[in-house]
Amino acid sequence: MPTIKLNNRELADELSGGAPSFPKYVTQIINLANQNAQGTRPRVVGQMTDLFREFGGRSFDEWVSWYAEKKPGAIEDAVERVCGMVPKLRDAIAQIDESMVKSWVEDLVLAKTFLGLCFQEAILSRIAKEVGESYRVSSSAEESRGIDGFIGDTAVSIKPSTYSSKSMLGESIDVTVIVYEKKKTGLTVTYDL
Repeated sequence: MPTIKLNNRELADELSGGAPSFPKYVTQIINLANQNAQGTRPRVVGQMTDLFREFGGRSFDEWVSWYAEKKPGAIEDAVERVCGMVPKLRDAIAQIDESMVKSWVEDLVLAKTFLGLCFQEAILSRIAKEVGESYRVSSSAEESRGIDGFIGDTAVSIKPSTYSSKSMLGESIDVTVIVYEKKKTGLTVTYDL
């Protein structure tokens, strides 16, 4: 039986007649601008999954026409939001120097790692007590698979509430996710075991 492989570029070409080409790093910057500007949030461009289910056509051109009729001005609104953020990022980039990068790296590697790992163990311990199970932190091999620890026999990953908005990470986690939000008074933890 023959097998074919389509990379992302080929898929886009097959389905939409061709994907645009961008200079190196540009899509990362536009993605960051979009995240900050929230230009493609459902309140701006619509809930895309629902809209696509409602769409009755089959071709890309039909989709473009249908979407423009259903959500007039949405693309322009999104573009305006994202474009408004780009100069702010440009100004921020101009301020970055070696000293600032050093502070950022130290904060990430030292402070955030320390706090994050302490939070993880405190969260594991507390939830284990709540559900009447033991807990343990993950090994390095388990951590490389997205597992932060175990509560009883259940593998868990512990993420800050902001994690889901970081779409550029491209990480897929196939274990139970525990979400925490850091507030002035402590942590709010959401779990489902």
